[in-house]
Amino acid sequence: MLLYDDVVTEYRDFATYAAGDSPCFEEWALGVAEDEEVVAWLGTLPPLKRQPNLVLAAARWHGAPAPGPYAGLRRVLLEREPDVRATIMTRATQTNEVGRLATLTPVLALLPGPLALVEVGASAGLCLYPDRYDYAWRGAGELRGSGGPVLRADAGGPLPVPSAHPDVAWRGGVDLNPLEVADADAMAWLENLVWPEQDERRARLRAAVEVTRREPPVLRRGDLFDHLPGLLDEAAAHGTPVVFHSAVVAYLEVPQRRRFHELMGDLVAAGRCRWISNEGPQVLPEVTGSLEVPPGRFVTALDGVPTALSHGHGHAVDWV
Repeated sequence: MLLYDDVVTEYRDFATYAAGDSPCFEEWALGVAEDEEVVAWLGTLPPLKRQPNLVLAAARWHGAPAPGPYAGLRRVLLEREPDVRATIMTRATQTNEVGRLATLTPVLALLPGPLALVEVGASAGLCLYPDRYDYAWRGAGELRGSGGPVLRADAGGPLPVPSAHPDVAWRGGVDLNPLEVADADAMAWLENLVWPEQDERRARLRAAVEVTRREPPVLRRGDLFDHLPGLLDEAAAHGTPVVFHSAVVAYLEVPQRRRFHELMGDLVAAGRCRWISNEGPQVLPEVTGSLEVPPGRFVTALDGVPTALSHGHGHAVDWV
């Protein structure tokens, strides 16, 4: 998704991203792109706050029926504008989609354990528990035995199916606004961020919250550039430090993305950590390189080298 493009392009791009996953959001995004009044209103928001996931979630929070026609979204955006604006300005998109572990765990399995996980943009930390889930990679194989929920993904290419769950000795992360799994309002907002038709994702989110409540991770509040070095120092005492992130760096402006890429390259080169990235193809262009990436796919990479093309919510992983 193009978070810093003009509004019309951004919403058309989101419609392409949502196609096949949410007919409602596809219709809504296309409707916004053709609606001059709504586009003008979105133009009054700060660029990062115009993003479709946030705007559509805020409208749903204030009563836009979903699934439902575009007219319902438009009515809430314009008639409840002060409430919607306040929610947009005070909330953030922190989807924390645990299904992405189905695309990250095969990469984690390539690393020597025990692992000390450091998540950038951790939200509530739900993705810090790859060892607490079982996996079914359709077309490739399975990994069972954790006793936890099963995460499923379609697999393509020579996916290296792990023979054992990751050995995780420590879990931590940083977020500008870390969410507490015991906070009912914060968890209701997370659930509201799940796309309308995706009941399976909602059920998976509730299960992930329960997993996390049993052993909350170490979460730091603040800027990743300020907190990452200290988190790595803390993680190193427990095992192989692994910095990972999924659909997070897109929320940085372009100069910060370059700064982050340089930082991670330096940290990996110095032997301070391993690095797993899972972002849209335009987010870290030096990582994507010349790869042809179809719509709706992220580039999953280890230490800056692509390993797979993954569905944005973890529904599929094609090993490269």
